[in-house]
Amino acid sequence: MKNKLSNSDLAREIGPFSATILVVANMVGTGIFTTSGFIMEELCNPWAMLLCWFVGGIFALCGALCYGELGSMFPMAGGEYVFLREGLGKCMAFLSGWISLIVGFSAPIAASAIAFSTYFFRMIQVPPSWGSVTFSPITLLAIAVIVVFSMVHYHSLFLGTRVQNILTVFKVGLIVILVIMGLWLGNGSISHFSSPMNFCSLFQERFPVSLIFVSFAYSGWNAAAYLGGEIKNPGRNIPLALFAGTIVVICLYMLLNVVYIYALPVEEMNGVLEIGTKATISLFGKGIAEYFTGAIAIALLSVLSAMIMTGPRVYYAMAKDGVFFNLFGEVDRSHRTPAYSIFLQAGIAIVMVITASFDKLLLYIGFTLSLFAMLTVLGMVVLRFRKPSIERGYKTFGYPVTPLLFILGNVWIIYFSLIKRPVCSLFGLGTIALGLLIYFYFRRGKMLTLVRNAFPALGKQND
Repeated sequence: MKNKLSNSDLAREIGPFSATILVVANMVGTGIFTTSGFIMEELCNPWAMLLCWFVGGIFALCGALCYGELGSMFPMAGGEYVFLREGLGKCMAFLSGWISLIVGFSAPIAASAIAFSTYFFRMIQVPPSWGSVTFSPITLLAIAVIVVFSMVHYHSLFLGTRVQNILTVFKVGLIVILVIMGLWLGNGSISHFSSPMNFCSLFQERFPVSLIFVSFAYSGWNAAAYLGGEIKNPGRNIPLALFAGTIVVICLYMLLNVVYIYALPVEEMNGVLEIGTKATISLFGKGIAEYFTGAIAIALLSVLSAMIMTGPRVYYAMAKDGVFFNLFGEVDRSHRTPAYSIFLQAGIAIVMVITASFDKLLLYIGFTLSLFAMLTVLGMVVLRFRKPSIERGYKTFGYPVTPLLFILGNVWIIYFSLIKRPVCSLFGLGTIALGLLIYFYFRRGKMLTLVRNAFPALGKQND
């Protein structure tokens, strides 16, 4: 394979529909089928839970509007990495890429693969087995789907986007059918909404802590920006895809949570991980619920595929900038995909499948991704002052209120993460610190090369 690789540019083959589908696919996944029970456990009120999902959606929409401007300014592979490089410098950009590799993509890919396997074996009535290091049928199937979808996205962008579109349309169709059937034919109760709203709870720590779970479920609203180098007419289509995809997902999430509440009273939702399965059993009985469980498993393949497709473009951009191994900046000549970056991500995700349990990573992921999304939007504001003359095919709607709302909302979430969930937050900060060490290692190597080039005699003396 090595002789087939070069640094040729990625191909612009993604249209507005596929870009929007990619945003929806990245957002709708493990979070919506697992986090509502944890949110209800924190808030203990159906209206507060729905408001939490709505507020999280507004934050995501504000972020999408801001990223649309950044995407139109810098239509190239890398997403946040490129935006932070231009707005706040290479160090912050590298940290964003490092977080994307570990927290933003590899860990959620592994979690989605395990979730798919768990739902699949539940559908065929094989009990899931969990362990810290295990080669159970669950983990073997999870590894297999990571390998298969990595090879699909290595093969070609054309094949990858077609598979992605089919899976995402299926997933959206499943949610629409579940909402319609659940509210029309399901055995639920309106009385589950009878608890009065306590507005004082919105100003307590439980609400922003719940927003951490919601931010994890909404993560992916920036997906199209990562493939800026492969989207046709990026100045128009990147903002359009980010906005349209986020709006679609907000509507789907609100409706699906209404169905959850209609299906289950508060006490039966509290702390439930597999909320989708429990809600369908309550609405339709075990027989029909098995079909929905299988459909949810297939739907989870969509988000797994989308992240496998999106993440490698970040590592590709880092390598092209000289702050990551050059190998991961190479593009396959035949397939025109960042092959080694795809394989790196797959390898890390497989290790995580074998060695880790991911239900405890939700807060860790939410904290770190919220931090860097906030910094990216802050970088957009900085660019308004530092580079006002740069061409912008789209400017953020509602500026400066939109970025200010996004920044303040994420500061609120991050503050309460540090106060109420210090262990998860410290793991996030530790990951960032490790990224700093790696960055300075690469910078030191680059500086030594510059010195040797400038003073060749010194280099020979050292040798």
